[in-house]
Amino acid sequence: MTSGLGERTSGGVGERLTARLPAGAVVTDPDVMGSFVHDEAEWAPFGQPVAVVRPRTTAEVAEVVSACAATGTPLVTRGAGTGLSGGANAVDGCVVLATERMTAIKSIDPANQIAVVEPGVINDDVRRAVAEHGLWYPPDPASYQISTIGGNVATNAGGLCCLKYGVTRDYVLALEVVLASGTVVRLGSPTTKNSAGYDLRGLMVGSEGTLGVVTEVTLRLRPLPAGPPTTVVGFFDTLTAAGDAVAAVTASGVIPVALELLDRYCLRAVEEWKRMELDLDAAVLLLARVDTPGAAGEADAATVLRCFEAAGATGALRSDDEETAEALFAARRLAYPALERLGPLLTEDVCVPRTRVTEMLEAIEAAGRRHGVTIANIAHAGDGNLHPLFVVPAGDDDARHRAQLAFDD
Repeated sequence: MTSGLGERTSGGVGERLTARLPAGAVVTDPDVMGSFVHDEAEWAPFGQPVAVVRPRTTAEVAEVVSACAATGTPLVTRGAGTGLSGGANAVDGCVVLATERMTAIKSIDPANQIAVVEPGVINDDVRRAVAEHGLWYPPDPASYQISTIGGNVATNAGGLCCLKYGVTRDYVLALEVVLASGTVVRLGSPTTKNSAGYDLRGLMVGSEGTLGVVTEVTLRLRPLPAGPPTTVVGFFDTLTAAGDAVAAVTASGVIPVALELLDRYCLRAVEEWKRMELDLDAAVLLLARVDTPGAAGEADAATVLRCFEAAGATGALRSDDEETAEALFAARRLAYPALERLGPLLTEDVCVPRTRVTEMLEAIEAAGRRHGVTIANIAHAGDGNLHPLFVVPAGDDDARHRAQLAFDD
């Protein structure tokens, strides 16, 4: 997440920051800095910073940004480095600003259902803290147990629940931000409604550090769901049939909490790694979660089940057992690291209209055949967000070239 700050030389910025910040805040040891130069995007290029800075306060962040502005030094903001697109990768001669020391949950207001947190706090830590007050923070990217709120804000992270409950932008009420000049501003307000002026808060969410450095986030919360959700599982012989099931659920009017897809490559990789007794006979697994309470929820789950069966599921079932449901959704979250064990992954992130999920899955499958590449599919299928993963055996340069051709296809 890089901010370009002018044409002046970056010489001396490390010394300037060392002189102005507390002891231990500035790191220039190349061996230590090596842990901060890239995220989880194995194919994305990265450079070497002149310093890594770990501030604790907004004032210290402002000092870092001001120093970079004065010297024309590129600034890259980094959360936990869990991203898959190279957004937190260093560039040569930059300063990396790591938010790992800004981890406070400053306040939780149950009456107004808001929380104020620093950018380095882990998503799951927020979820656990607010749950003690009967509240819920819905955005749950696959990395929610290790990714930061600041990183989630920077990328407008979604997650499995975003189909029904929305993405990070829907839960950010206000931000404290250090702009590229070093000026500290507050955007938005801690109120449920605020229609005054431009939506600069919304502009900042998803800007990936290019407009400023977020130092505080005011989050909107929801009450915890009333009861355990119902999980509906469908097994399919083809990606086409699974895509048709997604289209049928969309047309039915039911909005599940989640509607997730894993193909055979994902299932096999997870099973070989974790031994979860997954069904490896199916080509595709669809997972739906319904949390509507009472009879309406029963009806919604029944509708999803019928949609799966009508689309040609070789097997479909529903379950209210929380342990079973969590195991299946855990398999979904484990798919990426399980595949990563097989070799470097080239990761795509594509959105299509929900009615064209089938078409997109077929196109991905065809590209893999044309170029002789294994393409695994994970998808937030319910909102048309697909993650084709191009699997390349380690050290196979020809396979890497073919994967790049398929990626560009």
